[in-house]
Amino acid sequence: MGSAKMWKLCLKMGVPTVFAQVVNLLYNIVDRIYIGHMPVVGDTALAGLGLTAPVLTLIAAFSSFVSGGGAPLAAKALGEGDEAKAKKFLNNGFVMLCVFSVTLGLAAYFAATPLLYAIGAGEETFGYAYDYLTVYLTGTLFVQLATGLNTFLTAQGKSVTSMVSVIIGALLNIALDPLFIFTFGMGVKGAAVATVISQFASALFVVAALMNKKLTIRLDFRHMKPELKIILGTAALGVAPFVMSATESVIGFVLNGRLRYWGDLTELGGDKYISTLTVLQSSMMLITTPISGFTQGVTPILSFNYGAKNAQRLKQGYFFTLIVCFSWCALLGIIMMSCPRIFGIMFTEDATVLSLTEQYMPVFMMGMLVFGVQRACQTTFVATTQSVISLFIAVLRKIILLVPLACVLPIFMGVGGVCWAEGIADMTAATICGTIFFFRFRKILKSLQNTD
Repeated sequence: MGSAKMWKLCLKMGVPTVFAQVVNLLYNIVDRIYIGHMPVVGDTALAGLGLTAPVLTLIAAFSSFVSGGGAPLAAKALGEGDEAKAKKFLNNGFVMLCVFSVTLGLAAYFAATPLLYAIGAGEETFGYAYDYLTVYLTGTLFVQLATGLNTFLTAQGKSVTSMVSVIIGALLNIALDPLFIFTFGMGVKGAAVATVISQFASALFVVAALMNKKLTIRLDFRHMKPELKIILGTAALGVAPFVMSATESVIGFVLNGRLRYWGDLTELGGDKYISTLTVLQSSMMLITTPISGFTQGVTPILSFNYGAKNAQRLKQGYFFTLIVCFSWCALLGIIMMSCPRIFGIMFTEDATVLSLTEQYMPVFMMGMLVFGVQRACQTTFVATTQSVISLFIAVLRKIILLVPLACVLPIFMGVGGVCWAEGIADMTAATICGTIFFFRFRKILKSLQNTD
């Protein structure tokens, strides 16, 4: 962490987590591909599955308190030479995840019906959404543990082990989906059952791996006694990653709701537009998920060198992260804007949805041309424990910009304004984030140099 060539170290740590996140993406993508191609009801079932995304995203976001807060702090503690403190972040995080699982799973189950209708479910889509959501919620604990604890493996340089844990679940999901959906005739419920089983396998592997006595930071009952200082520290840094994930849920409520309202005013109806949004968001995940994996891999490197007060290596790590994030997002953004139909047919055969995808994907994706800048800056802020700035940037893109735009633009542009809102918000947020980072990062580096 403190001596290897930075670009080699970033690739060594980042590539396995990229691969893991891409494979993990298959959890959602494969479900949507299979369901979208179900005979007769595929388009409606796809819309129903898309409606569950905001609820599932919100639940999964709580694991970010531990993965995005506890893991970087554990890496920072290792950089400072405090192994005991690093262990406390992992074990207190484990307790937090268990509490989140029980509370959130039960709350979402009993509130499923009003939640789905609030998001934009209609008579045709509600049944599919409800069936998938209620089955999926039985695996809430598995989701929390698998996603919340995995980053502690990466924080110790065990990125390959982290990758394997994700691969196990994703490959199992790919194999089980067609079995439960088509062979057993369970449809949408079958997709949810396959996902729960797969997540259980991933969680079991992660927990077993973190109990290995050879690891510096491992699960140990002796360190699971809740400590308020550790929990508050984890929450303070983790609130930014949490908000980044949770705001995706808020956006799901807003965008689906706006599309339902404005879409029902057209001849096509709201369901067609909600199906289109599911295709657009699924396609965007092909851009953002690999970058999320890469930044997950390099965050411990940045945190370690920040804790070790090595300004030069921190600077090198940031610039390499910026180059990778910007290049990937811009390249894939251009491809999707140029060839939207290729990505649309991955998820649906419906001619109307494909036509809407071709129409709106270019404007929906235009923010990806500069999104890599925000991702690199946001990652560095989290790694250097700049919790206040990280929180502001997390709120900026979705809440301050996208929500108002999604409500206002359709008044002047019709239903297409919802898609324009996404592109405009992404471009504006990246520009503001890059500007803030330009000035703030200098102060961070200077503070490290002054402590040498």
